[in-house]
Amino acid sequence: MPRPELFSSRWAIIAAGLGMAVGTGNLWRFPRVAAQNGGAAFLIPWLLFLVLWSLPLLIAEFGIGRGARRGPIGAFATLIGRRNAWMGGFIAVTTAMIMFYYAVVTGWTLKYFFASVAGGQWGDTAEYWAQYSTSVWQPVLFHVAAVLLAGAIVARGVAGGIERANKVLIPTLFVLLLVAVARAVTLEGAGEGLRFLFQPDLSALADYRTWLEALTQSAWSTGAGWGLVLAYAVYVRRDEDVVVSSVAIGVGNNVASLLAGMAILPTAFAILSTSEALEAMAAGNVGLTFIWVPRLFELVPLGQFFLPVFFLALFCAALSSLIAMTELAARVLMDGGMSRWAAIRVVAAAAVVCGIPSAVSIAVFENQDWVWGLGLMISGLFISVAATRYGQERFRNELINGSPGATQVGRVYSWLLKYLVPAEFAAMFGWWMYQSVAVYDAAEWWNPVRTFSLGTCLLQWGTALLLLRMFNRRIAAASTR
Repeated sequence: MPRPELFSSRWAIIAAGLGMAVGTGNLWRFPRVAAQNGGAAFLIPWLLFLVLWSLPLLIAEFGIGRGARRGPIGAFATLIGRRNAWMGGFIAVTTAMIMFYYAVVTGWTLKYFFASVAGGQWGDTAEYWAQYSTSVWQPVLFHVAAVLLAGAIVARGVAGGIERANKVLIPTLFVLLLVAVARAVTLEGAGEGLRFLFQPDLSALADYRTWLEALTQSAWSTGAGWGLVLAYAVYVRRDEDVVVSSVAIGVGNNVASLLAGMAILPTAFAILSTSEALEAMAAGNVGLTFIWVPRLFELVPLGQFFLPVFFLALFCAALSSLIAMTELAARVLMDGGMSRWAAIRVVAAAAVVCGIPSAVSIAVFENQDWVWGLGLMISGLFISVAATRYGQERFRNELINGSPGATQVGRVYSWLLKYLVPAEFAAMFGWWMYQSVAVYDAAEWWNPVRTFSLGTCLLQWGTALLLLRMFNRRIAAASTR
């Protein structure tokens, strides 16, 4: 196996990790979920689960990728035996399936950025979104543009592509968020939104849903368990302090989420009544971003300037995450012997073709987001299982603490990874299954063709797992050449 190129510095690693972690979930999901789950009270468990779920998994992914020098399939096969390659395969499949529809989302953000720069008349923002999302050529065109842009960046390699792009995208993203926050907090009446975000009503902590939503947000937002940090860790030096890098990525991700909350919530509470602001937060990720945000900025002084700022920030976040997903998929193929250029061509072609159904059908998009977004819980569990099968103390001493001068993690880290992460998975997964059966689709939770059913998840996950187990020997051999 040829020696992979390396990131040039720790800042380059952190920038790439932040690019992976900070995505649309920070800018459109965090403000909505925080508003719906107690505002400031939500921040307490959210910060707690950064330490108890996200950071242990990010550190583990760094250790696995750096130790094996391969993507998820090859890493699992190398470190814990070829018979376990299917678990790494499920991580790769899950993230690739997300990449297909996430490229569509990236295209949406690009389209709305161009539209806002052009100063287009939105009219009825719900109707504008409906006309765009139900057309065929526009969503497909922007989807293809997003795939090709991410592919072109990744094809240039680690230093010349991924690193260089994230060194531009991430500072730009944070500057744009700060500009949006400055506008939001200076609006008359913005104090109500800031109080909602930062003045806790501790009674909300008595609701178990607040805790589970906080765990879910932290798990999905930081990228812990996605395998993306694992893929990037292939390119870090052997003496890199993975604990410091993981903490910087996790904390930076949460800072970005808070900035997004400070941009959206004060604006909503300043412009709308409290009931209308909460209604906007309840509109879902797409509804909040593409219907309510343009409506809000139409009412904000200098809104024609700040709306492009918001959508440019959203596009930077989406593109940087799409780059990481593209690299993971390409890394799997490169582990099998393909050149980077050949792997990127295959990944880009697959992303274009497999993303088209989500581009032309919101129902397909919502189904894929439901199925594979939830599949990330299983991916996170598999990272924990890999560390346990390698041997927790051996994993900690060899893959985390082994490099000279590295920040050392103690035995409590092994305990978190072996016991607490699986327990958190059980809580999240069990709660989701209960919600699926008893709340979302009680009558037909078993139906595999329903958009949000338990049955559709079990069918698609089951198909992926069955095929991976059937061809485990082949994929293990291919990924460890």
